[in-house]
Amino acid sequence: MSSNLDINTGSNTTVSPGGLPSRRNTELALLVFAVLIPTLAYANVGLAVDGELPAGMLGYGLGIGALAGIGHLAVRRWAPYADPLMLPIGALLNGLGLVLIYRLDQVEYLQPKNAAPGQLMWSAFGIALFVGVLILLKDHRILQRYTYISMMVALVLLALPMFFPAVNGAKIWITIPGVGSLQPGEFAKIVIAVFFAGYLMVKRDALALASRRFMGLYLPRGRDLGPIITIWALSLMILVFETDLGTSLLFFGMFVIMLYVATERTSWIVFGLLLSGAGAVFVASFNDHVGDRVQNWLNPTALGANGGVTETAQAIYAFGSGGLLGSGLGEGYSRLIGGIASKSDYILATVGEELGLTGLMAVLILYGLLIERGIRTSLAARDPFGKLLAVGLSGAFALQVFVVAGGVTALIPLTGMTMPFLAQGGSSVIANWALVAILLRISDTARRPAPAPAPSPDAEMTQVVRP
Repeated sequence: MSSNLDINTGSNTTVSPGGLPSRRNTELALLVFAVLIPTLAYANVGLAVDGELPAGMLGYGLGIGALAGIGHLAVRRWAPYADPLMLPIGALLNGLGLVLIYRLDQVEYLQPKNAAPGQLMWSAFGIALFVGVLILLKDHRILQRYTYISMMVALVLLALPMFFPAVNGAKIWITIPGVGSLQPGEFAKIVIAVFFAGYLMVKRDALALASRRFMGLYLPRGRDLGPIITIWALSLMILVFETDLGTSLLFFGMFVIMLYVATERTSWIVFGLLLSGAGAVFVASFNDHVGDRVQNWLNPTALGANGGVTETAQAIYAFGSGGLLGSGLGEGYSRLIGGIASKSDYILATVGEELGLTGLMAVLILYGLLIERGIRTSLAARDPFGKLLAVGLSGAFALQVFVVAGGVTALIPLTGMTMPFLAQGGSSVIANWALVAILLRISDTARRPAPAPAPSPDAEMTQVVRP
């Protein structure tokens, strides 16, 4: 009945042969807006900076439109029942990120120059991986076979930066000749989620057992504390050897979230918060890089060695200058934060100053909506592995947005991670497009109509002999 209503009322909903709406036309309509909004914003930057439309406006619009169209065709072909909002939201955030990077490219002293074309190229690689995941990963449950292999791969990815020089005080990059610098931690978060989902699906009953009740909390048994203690120790090792606060928080926080979802025990959240707090205080007490970031967070307006305030304070000034509606694209001064940080760590300050509180909240709502669709996919999944994997990937995405936005707004110490889709960084945009593709695969499996049951032999015989 519902499918007939969709057809008769003329809504742009494609109806599957099984009678369930696939929402691909809805996705296509949203993608049109996801391409038009960044294209018009690109034109706005050119008019504000140079007083004329930018020369590459047409090529930029066609480029982002082509990427969105390829992604849509891939979803329509290989995941026709997937969620219709994830791809448009990802395309819109990716496009807005390209606009902001192009806007900062107009500042002469910021390096590297012409980062926007490079980011568009990395976005193309991200869409290519997005399509590859949809084609090759025909069923997300296949990943369960590689539970322990995925953990080994994740550990290798996390350990690789230890053998390369530190960049801005942290060892989070590796250099590949002919390719450039990559951040393995961005890919490790996806592989770790696969391991956690496979491990917790098997061990969740044992981890949910409680030995006693204390102050309203069910305390886990001592022998069941092993997994969370191990993950805590690994996250501390990452922080100590690579001084990578962001990946440590992401790694440990994702495990605690998935552990809570698998066991429904609030005590695991309490233990996780206590361990993460104790670990951060311990490392900050002897690690100068982490300690400096904590001090900059506690005293953002303190004068540095060069006589200027910290970058955290400059970001706060940018937010205050933006006010409610912002100064307008291309007319702010967040570029004075300096260096590549304005295009990566502090790109959210440009949003706050030039688009104001309204634009900043709109961007955060887009992130929140994408996370909500991931959680909805987890609820709709029919298998426990898919549920845990979807909530793990959504949780990792949410944690990354929180630690970056919290660091830039001085809610928590700065971690050095990049804002997904928005900030400059090839590793980040490629890994996050792969993350969205896996969520779409789980969503497609969850919403796909069950095959019709085969007629029984008795029914066929009755039809044959009936006069």
